[in-house]
Amino acid sequence: MRYVDCFNGDADGICALTQLRLAQPVESELVTGVKRDINLLDRVNAKAGDRITVLDISLDKNRAGLASALANDAHVFYCDHHFAGDIPEHDNLTAIINTTSDVCTSLLINQYLNGEFLEWAVVGTFGDNLRRSAVRLAKPLSLSDQQLNQLENLGIYLNYNGYGASLDDLYFHPEELYKRTVQHVNALGFIHDDADTFAVLENGYHEDMQKAASSDTVHQTPKSAVFTLPNESWARRVSGVFGNDLANQAPSRAHAVMTERAEGGYVVSVRAPLDDKRGADEICREFDTGGGRAAAAGINNLSAEQVEKFITVFSEFYRD
Repeated sequence: MRYVDCFNGDADGICALTQLRLAQPVESELVTGVKRDINLLDRVNAKAGDRITVLDISLDKNRAGLASALANDAHVFYCDHHFAGDIPEHDNLTAIINTTSDVCTSLLINQYLNGEFLEWAVVGTFGDNLRRSAVRLAKPLSLSDQQLNQLENLGIYLNYNGYGASLDDLYFHPEELYKRTVQHVNALGFIHDDADTFAVLENGYHEDMQKAASSDTVHQTPKSAVFTLPNESWARRVSGVFGNDLANQAPSRAHAVMTERAEGGYVVSVRAPLDDKRGADEICREFDTGGGRAAAAGINNLSAEQVEKFITVFSEFYRD
């Protein structure tokens, strides 16, 4: 029997699959990429009897690939928290989809597995910048403040590694990171036993965040702010976690980070206010290549001609 695991290359996708395969170990084909590489089902040539797992990528963006897999009599387990649109009904489809703003795929898999690998769920939830949910989720673990901080940092660093225009921008291929994390039942064990990997991510994160601190501000009000980053590898790596950091610093304000693309235009990361986690996906879906979830979304290619429109739509949405 052929198994295929499709998963987002960020912290949430990696930690969701880590939990699932620790609970249900199989030899599988891995399909992943940079965080914004989400049309993963298009890369699967599904055949009858295949068992395909899809984690942390929008069903709406993979509708054609899903329909093809089901038409070919493959079985699909789909778990996600992004905008899904209409969810098809099919005997071969098991869908766990919840778009509530305070959940992520790692949290949903944790519920599915009855908390069997809770530390990894906490890491994935921290990685998706759902700190309140992560702290609440971690309570049964009775961790020290230092241990909880370690899990939070691991989530941030795994998430940071997923951003980039291509795999060349990343320190580690997400597939490689998953192969390392799944060797450890507990996330704290990974931090201790694979200290070299943790150190590479930690050092890279802090170096890139220090550079991002001097980014240009192109729009700012008490309710919304837009920043730009240059066409550099470090900027592509840090764009998402920089947006998360801005959101944590000013939880009542919405933030957008526009990173220049080599081909022209911008990649955009949008973060809704943490005090009012709504609308990021609505705003981004107004533009081609846009999508995401209510609290955090993005646009893969915003042309220079659309920048003024984007800033207007963004600032008007969060004006009140």
